[in-house]
Formats: sequence, structure tokens, C-alpha cells
Amino acid sequence: MDWMKAVQDLRSQRRAGVLVTVMSVRGHAPREAGAKMVVASDNVWATVGGGNLEAVAIERSRAMIAEGAPAPEVLDVALSDKAPYQHGVQCCGGEVKLLLEPLPVVPSVAIFGVGHVGLELARILARHDIELHLIDSRPDQLEAERLQVLDDAVANVHVHQVPVLPELVVAELPPGTHALVMTHDHAEDAALCDAALRNEQLATIGLIGSTAKWARFRRKLAEDGNPAEAIDRIVTPIGLPDLPGKEPATIAVSVAAWLLQLFVAERNPAPVHREAKA
Repeated sequence: MDWMKAVQDLRSQRRAGVLVTVMSVRGHAPREAGAKMVVASDNVWATVGGGNLEAVAIERSRAMIAEGAPAPEVLDVALSDKAPYQHGVQCCGGEVKLLLEPLPVVPSVAIFGVGHVGLELARILARHDIELHLIDSRPDQLEAERLQVLDDAVANVHVHQVPVLPELVVAELPPGTHALVMTHDHAEDAALCDAALRNEQLATIGLIGSTAKWARFRRKLAEDGNPAEAIDRIVTPIGLPDLPGKEPATIAVSVAAWLLQLFVAERNPAPVHREAKA
């Protein structure tokens, strides 16, 4: 697989990785400056030259992934039978400088229902470095002309056209996705909530609507076999509680701000509190 495709696949799957680049070469080396390799915890794509050089780069890259290293690192490797080696002698005679760049896991958001609020929310979220999934059972809501406002998006925008059973998309979402249910049809909302509750890999499930709507949904979800603790995973209403307003743009700003707070919490998890031993 091409290294660029590997980077894109890791990103869309929300998996961490490291991009390894040959920065410079002095003397003889297996690959030229600019050669690249992508390393994940369980796979490697492309090559920077094989042998001890590559094995050292893979080993350090996987340590960076395990550590959650945020910053790039430079690795100097001598290709000589007199140089220290961990994975076999590689005596090309040169020296190679490698740049190891962490590929961060970016947030993922799925908006079910791209109506007035959904489109306004997509416009805001598209300005951020995220994976953005747009799902609607109405083909006209996802027409290219209507989505032109997202043409300059920073986000990777994935459009899912599913005229029948949009809840099937729930199973296709990458782990850790924030799912927002805001369709035009309460029956569709209920089916999506049920499907989302059965997907234990979602980060959050948000539902737009009134208190009365949620009371009906709780009863229906319980009747469908969902335990109370699972139903409690659904957040409703969504958005910032101290930002009132019913205009689509206001609701979208409120929900976007709530999501951005969640993104910050994901990047900077609270330290685990450990009780002192007696």
C-alpha cells in the first residue's frame, strides 16, 4: 500500500501511527532522502531500507505510539559493522537521519440528519481537523449543491446516502465516534438511538429534542430490551445548557462548543487518582 493511503486509512479508522521519513543520507544507504514508511502498532507500510535501520525505526515508532508521544523525534543510524546494532549488521557504509512524526488520532463526529441544524453544525465542525460523517435518508439534503458550503472544509467529510435504514451506518463508524441524532423523523431517531446503544465503541450519543420526546424514547428503548444504564449513555438535550435559543445557528454553535469541550478532554484525559496504601 502507498504510504499516503496508509496515513489516510489510519486517520479514518482513528488509529495512531508514525510517519518515518529519511531526512538525509551520508555515504551509502539503502534508500534516498525523502523515502517514507508508515508504522502502526500491528502493521508497516512502505520501507526506508530494511535491515537494522528499519527495525530500529519500527521499534522506536511503536514505543512512541504506546507512550502517546506528541512530538516528532530524530533518529541517527550508522550503517557500519562497527556501529552498535540491535537487529543484525547492516554495513552499507553510510549514515542515515530519520524523522519520526506521530500521526495523531483525530476526533470523529457523525451527524444523523443534515437538516437546518445539522447543516449549520456541519459548517462549524468542518473548520476543524476531524473526520466528519454526514448521514441522511433524504437524498436532497446531501446534494452536492447544498453541501457546497463545505467545499473548503479542513475536516475530512464523508457523505453517506442511505435512503433506507440509516441506522446501518452506525456499525460502520470508526471507534470513538461522537454520534449526534437529529433527523426529521422521530421514528428514525428512535431506531438510530437503539442502534447506537448496541454499538459499545461510540464515544458519545447525543439526541436533539424536547423533554417529552426523551420520555417517550426512554420507554421505547427500555421496551426494546435496552437496560437503564445503557439508555443513560444518551445525552439529551445536547449543547451548552447556559446558551439558550432555538435558531438553527444558535443550536449548532451550542452543540459545536459542547463537542469541542469533549475533544479537549479526549486529548488531555484526567489523571487516574490512586489511593495511597496504608
